[in-house]
Amino acid sequence: MRWQRALTVVGVHAEGEYGKVVTGGVVDVPGTTMFDKMCYLRDHADGLRKFLLFEPRGAAVHSANLVLPTSNPRAQVGFVIMESTEYPPMSGSNTICTVTALLETGIVPLREPVTEFTLEAPGGLVRVTCACRGGKVLQVKFRNVPSFVHHLDASVEVEGVGSIRVDVAYGGMHFALVDAASLGFRLTRDEARDLCAVGQKIKEAAREQLPVVHPENPGIRDITNFEFTGPVRQRGNRLTTRNAVVVSPGRIDRSPCGTGTSARLAVMHARKQIRKGQILDHESLIGTHFLGEIVGTTRVAGKPAIVPTVGGRGWITSIGQYGYDPDDPFPEGYTLSDAWLTAL
Repeated sequence: MRWQRALTVVGVHAEGEYGKVVTGGVVDVPGTTMFDKMCYLRDHADGLRKFLLFEPRGAAVHSANLVLPTSNPRAQVGFVIMESTEYPPMSGSNTICTVTALLETGIVPLREPVTEFTLEAPGGLVRVTCACRGGKVLQVKFRNVPSFVHHLDASVEVEGVGSIRVDVAYGGMHFALVDAASLGFRLTRDEARDLCAVGQKIKEAAREQLPVVHPENPGIRDITNFEFTGPVRQRGNRLTTRNAVVVSPGRIDRSPCGTGTSARLAVMHARKQIRKGQILDHESLIGTHFLGEIVGTTRVAGKPAIVPTVGGRGWITSIGQYGYDPDDPFPEGYTLSDAWLTAL
């Protein structure tokens, strides 16, 4: 075997959403902050993302996370998130995958019954509180970056669909959110392909017609995710609802989506549909759950915002190495339009 590059990768799924966690093979990336490192990878070393996620080593239905040293004194470790078509500043499922890998492989010491530490994501600091027993992580609860609303009931014209009312909110990524029932969807598994087709069209229209920029970081801009929302039911202090997040290049997030949960909490709070301390039980199309809660309010450059927490569980599925032979004709992989919508 003649490998030109070798990466140690831990496979984890967070409530169904699969994320590779790179724990070895990359010492560091130029940059002071994780946002700097993310920008360096995006602009100068995107081959790493393609190597991990494109075929034949990857697929369109998962993400990758690169564990890196942090220079922030408030954080113990940093990570950069790499998705099929972008580098998001934050991701809830990828946070859970990364934390599970760090603790269960011993990179960060696991302490029972609770382990707490801080990660630096490109979008900011993320405090995690993990319930642990028997060497396993039973839940990862993370305090997400402040989340806020850009638009409520904005009108978007979508070719072939018509005029759509959308909410736009930031939960670590910018989301357009639409009531699923208004478009005839029940949010069931058999609708997944149709949800993707319609959601991608609305997302692209909303991205063009409703430009958004994070008020504190102009490098975080544009709508990149789309969320179908279901009806909310209340039982005591708990609200339950289903969602489906459409992730580029056009597939359903298998988990309830942590940043999508945070964006939805921001919208619900703006509409006075949820208050601080209530639990939002957010369910995915495959029946997995994230528990969201508003633990505080704040302001982001003068804009009202919430401080959300999101909790879920991850399971390690594999530990191995990824590499390529110097004669391999696809060192950065490839895509075909049958699964990726575009061919590269």
